[in-house]
Amino acid sequence: MWTTSFGTYTNVNLASAPLLEQVMRQEGKYPIRDHMDQWKDHRDHKGFTYGIFITQGEQWYHLRQALKHRLLKPDKAALYTDALNEVISDFITRLDQVRAESESGDQVPDMAHLLYHLALEAITYILFEKRIGCLKPSIPEDTAAFIRSIAIMFQNSVYITFLPKWTRPLLPFWKRYLNGWDNIFSFGKKLIDEKVQELKAQLQETGPDGVRVSGYLHFLLTNELLSPQEIIGTFPELLLAGVDTTSNTLTWALYHLSKSPEIQEALHKEVTGVVPFGKVPQHKDFAHMPLLKAVIKETLRLYPVVPTNSRIITEKETEVNGFLFPKNTQFVLCHYVVSRDPSVFPEPNSFQPHRWLRKKEADDPGILHPFGSVPFGYGVRSCLGRRIAELEMQLMLSRATL
Repeated sequence: MWTTSFGTYTNVNLASAPLLEQVMRQEGKYPIRDHMDQWKDHRDHKGFTYGIFITQGEQWYHLRQALKHRLLKPDKAALYTDALNEVISDFITRLDQVRAESESGDQVPDMAHLLYHLALEAITYILFEKRIGCLKPSIPEDTAAFIRSIAIMFQNSVYITFLPKWTRPLLPFWKRYLNGWDNIFSFGKKLIDEKVQELKAQLQETGPDGVRVSGYLHFLLTNELLSPQEIIGTFPELLLAGVDTTSNTLTWALYHLSKSPEIQEALHKEVTGVVPFGKVPQHKDFAHMPLLKAVIKETLRLYPVVPTNSRIITEKETEVNGFLFPKNTQFVLCHYVVSRDPSVFPEPNSFQPHRWLRKKEADDPGILHPFGSVPFGYGVRSCLGRRIAELEMQLMLSRATL
């Protein structure tokens, strides 16, 4: 535990699983993480409503309660199994095309790039019931522009974070940053408007509980869980959040499986022992695939999607390891360091999925601390899309081993 200062801010950094647990278990009803001022600056500049990632307090809680439907429970996330399998089938077809087009006929020059497109296509299909062509040989221009805008926004956000505000009219980074966000919101709003028009025209009459499973936006609109302004503010953020979690994790999982033929063979045996020949995996199958789940857990341990996170406890003083911190102290949770702590994970830098499968003995020095790896967070501010992300990764990896 140590403190660092940045401008007027002083942070308390925690790089120990027990210390993370102490802080996270003291969260109140409205836990606060980083204020994400740069994202707020764009919304204020354009007059957009804050989305789920940058609201705080009661407004955040309202959005959270509305958005948790169809997301947080595994059985609800399972409703999107067929949609995800459809996208994964197209990904496999695209993968075969890329390999056939390579000079050797069996190489994929940039697997991470293709997995990013898979994740973006999947989350868009779930949210909007819309395919945007990420897996086509020629990606539509509006989709390609959206992908470029994401990269532009994140690249320039680095400069926006560290440069003082008075430089914004003088240097190009602020304008590029705004333009990137503008294009992201424009793309999201277009998809939202199309769905609203579909509903108005009554082109889809099955409803959220009909025979065909509706998309997430359709569900929220027909049940009037969010206002149009709240949807416009939140859905572009959900689009972004639904990509890196799965694409980065799948990239590293496939890398380690390629370097570990014995684990790859064991996983193949597990999946083929559950899924009949010629069939695709279903949600119910994963209850019988502990190694598959362990591979994903171990990958997320080694490469947490969010290497550091923060919490600001506003309701009360916080006691950590015998020290008392005042209200509004910002705690930085160093997940990447904690998840490679040898006192929690023996041989922490090695890929060992089986560490998640062994039975815990009372005298076992390698017992996993429950807060040693929390890639989706903890408590009421944990990742909304966890179940969707897990389902997508399980489907993709199981099909990759068939």
